[in-house]
Amino acid sequence: MSYAVETRELTRIFAGKKKRRRRAAEEVDESVGPVTALDQVSLKIEEGELFGMLGPNGAGKTTLIKILATLLLPTSGQALVAGHDVTKDPFPIRQVINMVSGGETSGYGLLTARENIWMFSQFYGVPSNVSNSRIDELMHIFGLWDKRNAKVRMLSTGQRQKMNMIRGFVTDPDILFLDEPTLGLDVNAARTIREYVMNWVRGQKGKTVLLTTHYMAEADQMCDRIAIIDKGKILACDTPENLKRMIRTETTFRLEVDAIRDLTTFSTLQGVKNFSHKDDIAKNRSFLTFILEDEGPVAEILSTITSQGKKVHSLQKSEPTLEDVFISMVGRGFE
Repeated sequence: MSYAVETRELTRIFAGKKKRRRRAAEEVDESVGPVTALDQVSLKIEEGELFGMLGPNGAGKTTLIKILATLLLPTSGQALVAGHDVTKDPFPIRQVINMVSGGETSGYGLLTARENIWMFSQFYGVPSNVSNSRIDELMHIFGLWDKRNAKVRMLSTGQRQKMNMIRGFVTDPDILFLDEPTLGLDVNAARTIREYVMNWVRGQKGKTVLLTTHYMAEADQMCDRIAIIDKGKILACDTPENLKRMIRTETTFRLEVDAIRDLTTFSTLQGVKNFSHKDDIAKNRSFLTFILEDEGPVAEILSTITSQGKKVHSLQKSEPTLEDVFISMVGRGFE
C-alpha cells in the first residue's frame, strides 16, 4: 500500500538550556530540559486521507509537522513523506508538499495580498498563467477578492489567514500540512476553511492532508482517522466513531453548577472513572464532566454539590465525544 506519510518510532528531543532567573535579590542560572517533544511516534497516513492529529498545546503536533515538512530533523527514528526520507532525501518532498500554520505572520507588508500569493507560487515554479488563474479562483472561494489589492499590513487577522490558506493551495500540492489552520478565526472564516479542505481532499484523487488541531469538533467533522497525542506519545489512532466507541460502555454526565472551588471530592467518588471541569468566571459557573462506570454515583455527585450550598443549573447525559475519549485515557481535558 502507498503511504503519503509514514513514521517509524520517530523521536525528537530538544536539548536543555539555561535560563536566568531572579531569586532572593540576585540572578541565578537554572538548567531546563532536555524536553522530549515526540516519543517513538509510529504512524501510517494513506494517500487520499484527511488525517487528524488531536491534542492539547505542547503535545508535539507542531514538532511532527515541522519534521515532515523537512524544517526540523528528528533525533531518532524515521519519517517518510511521499516515499522519501526527510533526512536523506528532502528535496523531492518539498516539491510535492505545502504547509500552512494558524496564527502565523507571513508575507511582505509592502506587497498586496495578491502579489504575495503570486510571489510564493513562483518559488514553486508554477507558471504565471496557471498561478494567476488559481489565485483568482481561490480568492473568490475564500472571500478575499475584495481585498486582493490591499497591502498585507492592512489585512485583519482572519484575512491574513485566508491569504495563507490560498498560498497553501495555489501550488496544488499532493500533501498539505495544516497546523491549527482555524486558530483564532471567527465562525464563518473557520467554516469556509473546513469545507474547502474537505472538498479538496475528497473531490480529487491522491490529495492528502495532515491536520493538527486542539478543536475536537473540528477533528470529528473533518477527519477520516484521528491520532490522539499527548506529551509526545500517540495514545490512540482510529476513526472518530471507533475512538468514541471505545468508551461507549461508560456513561458521560455534564453538569452546569454554581462556581465550585473544592473539587477534590469528585475524583475520589466510587464509580467515577475520570473527572474534569471548566470555570466560567464571568458567569460564576462551573462546568463538570464525569465519566462513570454506570449511573450509580450520580446521586452522590449531586449530594456533594448541594452540600457545598451550590445549585445545579443543568444535568445532561450525553454520547461520548473525542474529549471524553481523551479524558478517559489521561484524566484531563484539552485546556
